[in-house]
Amino acid sequence: MPYEPYDAFLLVSFGGPEANEDVIPFLENVTRGRNIPRERLAEVGQHYYLYDGVSPINQQCRDLISAVRADFGGAGLDLPVYWGNRFWPPMLADAVAQMARDGVRRAVAMATSAYSNYSSHRAYLDDIAAAREAAGPDAPEIELIRPFFDHPGFIEPLVEHTRDALDQLPEDQRAGAHLLFSAHSIPTPMADASGAADHDHGPGGAYVTQLSEVARLVGERLGEDHPYDLVYQSRSGPPSQPWLEPDVNDRLAELAEAGATAVVVVPYGFVSDHMEVKYDLDNEARETARKLGLHFVRALSPGTHPRFVAMVRELVAERASGAEPFGLTSLPACHVCPEGCCRQR
Repeated sequence: MPYEPYDAFLLVSFGGPEANEDVIPFLENVTRGRNIPRERLAEVGQHYYLYDGVSPINQQCRDLISAVRADFGGAGLDLPVYWGNRFWPPMLADAVAQMARDGVRRAVAMATSAYSNYSSHRAYLDDIAAAREAAGPDAPEIELIRPFFDHPGFIEPLVEHTRDALDQLPEDQRAGAHLLFSAHSIPTPMADASGAADHDHGPGGAYVTQLSEVARLVGERLGEDHPYDLVYQSRSGPPSQPWLEPDVNDRLAELAEAGATAVVVVPYGFVSDHMEVKYDLDNEARETARKLGLHFVRALSPGTHPRFVAMVRELVAERASGAEPFGLTSLPACHVCPEGCCRQR
C-alpha cells in the first residue's frame, strides 16, 4: 500500500479569529516577541471588524478537511484527519497532544502554503517540532509534505479560476486584460535566503523563483497571450525595511497610466480566500482599480477544487513512497524539501 508508513494525516494552518473579541488576542499571538505597538494591532484589527471579527480561514480549513476525508474514503485510504493551527484554536500543540493520546505513531502533515520560505514552510516545521516536544515522549513522528507550488493539483485550479475570472470581464475587455499574480510580500533578506543552501537562486531566492514559475505555468496553460506581472500584497514591516515589490496597488496605478483598461488579479500565493485575499484584494486593490477606472476581477484561489483536494492524497502517497516529486517543472531540488529547504532562521 502506498500510504503504509502513516497512521494519521495532520492539516496545519495559520488560524484566525472567529469573533470580534478574538481579534486582538489573535494578533497578539501572531506578533508575540516582535514589540509591535498596540495601536498597530488595533489598526490591523479593523480589517477583521469589517467581517464581524471572523476570518474565513478556519471555515475554509473545515471545508478542506471535509473534502479530504471524502477523497481519502473514496480512494480506500483509512487515515484519521487532525487539524492544528499555529496562532488560534484549534492549536497545533493540542492537536499533536490528542494524536499522542489516540496512539498515533507516525503522521504526515500538510501546511496550507505552497511555497518555500521561512514563514510558509520552515516555520511550520519549527512549530511542529515544538508541539511534539510539548506532547512528550509519546508524541508521534510527523513528516511535512513538500512545498507543492508546481503540482498539477495546484496549477490546474488556478488556470480554471483565472479563465473564469476573465470571462467575468466585459467581452470587449477580455482579450487585452492584464493578469496580476499576487503573493504575500516578505522581507527581501528572507526571500533571498529561501531555498536549498547549496543552490543559488539569485535575487528573491527560491520563493520568487517558484512564484515566477507558477505564473509562467498558469499563463502557458491559459493558451491566451495575456500580459502578466508578479505583484505583492500584505506588507507589514516598517518602511525602512525592504520587502518584495511591486505592491499590487502601485502596479495598478502604473498599468492605468500606461493605458490598460482591465485587470484580473490571481491570488496565487494563497490556497484559500482568507482575510488577506478578502481585505487586501477584494477591498483595497478593488477600490484602487475603481478610482483608476480599471475593470477589475479577482480570481478564486484553489480552495476545495476537486483537483486540489485530490492533490493532498497524491502528495501523501508521494511522501510515503519516497518517490521523486511529480510536478510540472524541473526547478532545482530545493522544492523536494523534507527538512532542508527554507534555511533562514
